[in-house]
Amino acid sequence: MGNILRIGIMGLSHDHVWDFLAHASINPTVQIVAAGDADSDLRDKAELAGVAKTYTDPYKMLEKNELDAVAIFGDNRSSVDYGIAAARKGLHILLEKPMAADYAGAVALYGAAKSAGVTLMVNWPFAWWPNLQHALTMIRRGKIGNIYQVNYRAAHCGPRELGCSPQFVDWLYDPHRNGAGVIMDYCCYGAALTCMFLGLPNRVSTIAGRLRKSDLPAEDNAVMIMQHATAISTATASWTQSGHMTSYEPIFYGDKGTLMASNGKLYLADAEEDKGAGIRFPALAEGMRDPLEHFVAVIRNEVPLMELCSGEVALMAQQVLSAGILSANTNQVVSLPLPPAALARNGGQS
Repeated sequence: MGNILRIGIMGLSHDHVWDFLAHASINPTVQIVAAGDADSDLRDKAELAGVAKTYTDPYKMLEKNELDAVAIFGDNRSSVDYGIAAARKGLHILLEKPMAADYAGAVALYGAAKSAGVTLMVNWPFAWWPNLQHALTMIRRGKIGNIYQVNYRAAHCGPRELGCSPQFVDWLYDPHRNGAGVIMDYCCYGAALTCMFLGLPNRVSTIAGRLRKSDLPAEDNAVMIMQHATAISTATASWTQSGHMTSYEPIFYGDKGTLMASNGKLYLADAEEDKGAGIRFPALAEGMRDPLEHFVAVIRNEVPLMELCSGEVALMAQQVLSAGILSANTNQVVSLPLPPAALARNGGQS
């Protein structure tokens, strides 16, 4: 690997790719060598965004170019196979949350990356919020004591109504390519935060339904409850919410205080500030400001991989999601860890 990190893009149907390319255009340490996707409109858009070469097949792109790493922006199911193919070539891997369409796929990708000894980074967009990064630091330093609850609500009016591309909407609404509906898209955030601090829960219970979007083949609202021995957490998700009030507010409850990140601010309630007070936090440090910058810094051993973006956290979150989907489908509480049968992959190439 030289001074410039050579990156290939596998898949273009995830709309986060366009922010990624914008970051790449102003990052002198990377070169986007090529991209691959079957959709001609997406390839044209990538070329307009500065990608020199595009291919109809992501695997052909992988074979035809000298790369150091790949960034994956396909649907949750195909992304696993893209990642495994990249790992087998010894390439570092960045992909979007939640990592896979099912737990078996996540296990397969995690194992491939470990066997190859390459970096596997899972991007959670809220990881780059300055207030959330500071909240995580405060928690690790014991500012709110022992955590007994993590609550996170992720909600908006729906991918189509929000203005997501037709290609992105197409697979988000497909329970096979996505893995579910809003459970996979948005409950994943709360699952990741919970697992990062509390580990794998021992029981998961989920209520989900198609409450407003009758044309969807997937659920549009869900509430997931994760139970540990001494903690109970929730992940709430909606594709039908009007406005963005309460849309993205992680709240951490500890025996010495409560932290809430909301609308770019951070609040702490404790024995001294019973009703809560605003907390000042620093600007993001170099190497921690966006997923591309962090990915490069990790590969170059300039910073450690953020725990939230690790394969280990994503793997736990994926197991919780699979349990949550099973719970919603059977109206039963599901115990963890999942049985070996959950490792039978449903679809995919590898």
